[in-house]
Amino acid sequence: MFEDLTQPLADRMRPATLDDYVGQQHVLKPGKPLYESIVSGRLHSMIFWGPPGTGKTTLARLVAHQSDAEFMPISAVLAGVKEIRAAVAEARKIQQQQHRRTILFVDEVHRFNKSQQDAFLPHVEDGTVYFVGATTENPSFALNNALLSRARVYVLNALTPDDLLGVLNKALTDPDRGLGKRAVEMDDSIKQQFAQAADGDARRLLNLLEIAVELAAANDSRVLDEKIAREVLTGGVRRFDNQGEEFYNQISALHKSVRGSSPDASLYWLCRMIDAGCDLTYLSRRIVRMASEDIGNADPRALQIAVNAWETQERLGSPEGELALAQAVVYLACAPKSNAVYMAYNAAMRDVRSSGSLGVPVHLRNAPTKLMKSLDYGKAYRYAHDEPEAYAAGENYFPDKLAGTRYYQPVDRGLEIKIKEKLRHLQELDRRSK
Repeated sequence: MFEDLTQPLADRMRPATLDDYVGQQHVLKPGKPLYESIVSGRLHSMIFWGPPGTGKTTLARLVAHQSDAEFMPISAVLAGVKEIRAAVAEARKIQQQQHRRTILFVDEVHRFNKSQQDAFLPHVEDGTVYFVGATTENPSFALNNALLSRARVYVLNALTPDDLLGVLNKALTDPDRGLGKRAVEMDDSIKQQFAQAADGDARRLLNLLEIAVELAAANDSRVLDEKIAREVLTGGVRRFDNQGEEFYNQISALHKSVRGSSPDASLYWLCRMIDAGCDLTYLSRRIVRMASEDIGNADPRALQIAVNAWETQERLGSPEGELALAQAVVYLACAPKSNAVYMAYNAAMRDVRSSGSLGVPVHLRNAPTKLMKSLDYGKAYRYAHDEPEAYAAGENYFPDKLAGTRYYQPVDRGLEIKIKEKLRHLQELDRRSK
């Protein structure tokens, strides 16, 4: 039904011109040094630093194409000093016979050790090659200072959902390199799911799309629907050891009895499970979970008592250690209840999984090196201890997209009453600072 295209979709869709390149407008718009260097053909050695799938290799190819230079790629995963010397020898030959410049592109350059990185230096110095490295690791830590001093670092960002949707739509409609001839159908909500699942990585997006197309073809369909999206975008669910329905019914009853503040029922279900030979380590873990999920900061002592009970049970063994578990269960059942931390954690995790890998705001970033300081890491950070009440009123600690988000809502029980009052006061200070 579909034609046989053996080259991976991600390779076929690799941009051939700067106009086709998606994202990185912070370095690729007119007036920016990298953009001006590329369009003018003026070469210099450079390092592309960014997450996977952000176009580092493609950008290096475009630099070579625009400057009419020989593109010579090597991978630090597979190559060593021998391969570096061979590449330099070939570059020198091209320089002498064709009078062309050579871009020596080193993928995963952070995998080279110090001596391997040093092998580039004399050939960069004498102009035999222009060095272009690609790395997912911080160059300040992964690369030699000598190499860094001879190359300009360009930071590439994870692609935005809109960037990825552009890549996806191009792949679906391009008749020559993409899926345009296949008339694949995909509604907007499914496209959004694929863009979110790619998490800023164009290569991952196109690989997922290709798998989905193959799955549809296996079912003699051209429609990438919700069923196929679930099949491609979600992995298998991890399962706990199957100990029977009644086992899980009883642990559920224990948990709900603690949550419901019934010490007697809690003790009953604990004893039922101990008597049935339940693994005491499993029970201990669950009791600790109850302390965080259902009591939380309403009584922080609950968590410590649960952890102490677990440790006591491990030291004393059965039957002596079982009494410590009983003590913990009774305390948890009688303690003031709050699921505020549990709800806040779940809400924060939903945002993390749906919003992708948002960058850390520049003012919050660590800046131990000159390179990082030159990128304004840590600039304008306000040291809370130097502020009134040791609180930097109005400061934002979230990624910009989530500024002002609130997850934690303390309840009017136990210690969280005081926590709630404190947070309300701090929120008032934030309001006054605006």
